[in-house]
Amino acid sequence: MTLSLAALLLCAAWLAWFALSPVALQAPAVDFSIRPGSSLRSATRQMIEAGVDVSAWPFVLLVRLAAGDTGIKAGSYQVHAGVTPWNLLRKITLGDFTQVEIVFVEGWTFRQMRSALDAHWEVKHDTAGLKEAQIMHALGAGGLRAEGMFFPDTYLFGKGESDLAILKRALRAMDRRLQSAWDQRAPGLPLATPYEALILASIVEKETGLASDRALVAGVLTNRLRGGMNLQTDPSVIYGMGQKFDGNLRKRDLMKDTPYNTYTRAGLPPTPIAMPSQASLAAALNPARTGAMYFVARGDGSSVFSRTLDEHNRAVARYQKPVGSRR
Repeated sequence: MTLSLAALLLCAAWLAWFALSPVALQAPAVDFSIRPGSSLRSATRQMIEAGVDVSAWPFVLLVRLAAGDTGIKAGSYQVHAGVTPWNLLRKITLGDFTQVEIVFVEGWTFRQMRSALDAHWEVKHDTAGLKEAQIMHALGAGGLRAEGMFFPDTYLFGKGESDLAILKRALRAMDRRLQSAWDQRAPGLPLATPYEALILASIVEKETGLASDRALVAGVLTNRLRGGMNLQTDPSVIYGMGQKFDGNLRKRDLMKDTPYNTYTRAGLPPTPIAMPSQASLAAALNPARTGAMYFVARGDGSSVFSRTLDEHNRAVARYQKPVGSRR
């Protein structure tokens, strides 16, 4: 055996020992992040600075031999006591990220959605200071209003991910869900476009307190659209009031005309009023077949459905305050 071959074997054995030996950590669990665009040396330095006491040059050599410089995945990671350089290599080349989550709640407005993103300490706030139109342009949806265009769900993401990336995922999710629901719609609906369906679904979302009532609420609203009757939905009026709404809807509010006042204006409002759930999309596009033209909330989350105005007025008198819901 030549001296050079012996040295090579000795080096390989040492590198294998290094790769499988536990790394010292400054805590039982250490979080570290690798920034986008980081080189292998930079990524190693970021791990060491975070508290992963791996020897730099052997680790760089190990990664180069096993994966090359181009296999590093930016993201947030967590390691625990007993982790080896080989474990570290696999994490940062396979993208075994530590993920956190954010929840966008059904029925939220875009303003509430932005507030949740702004308040999340693990999100990179690239939309800070941007107006709605600028955000939609950055998402590749320039010219579209933001309201209702994002799907409410729980989204997992790596620490430090941009809020724009999260919004783009929610935007694409809604686009897919809406198109799927539209493709499976009932025939003869008084809806010309998927966007109109989205608007109707957002009203169904805000009007429904009980899941089992959702299709019936959609059926009443569909009947009213077919019959040329005003929708007369309180949530749309409240949305149109914006920050002026103090929690109490008054008669004068129902009489004050805005683009979202479905008591004073026929048809659908100009945009959705919230993020509708999958169930509300399905209900809007496959409403219950019902003769009901009115409904009123009981106060326990459920609704009373009526065919005639007389029946409805009796239900209103029983369950609502004088200024309550009038449909």
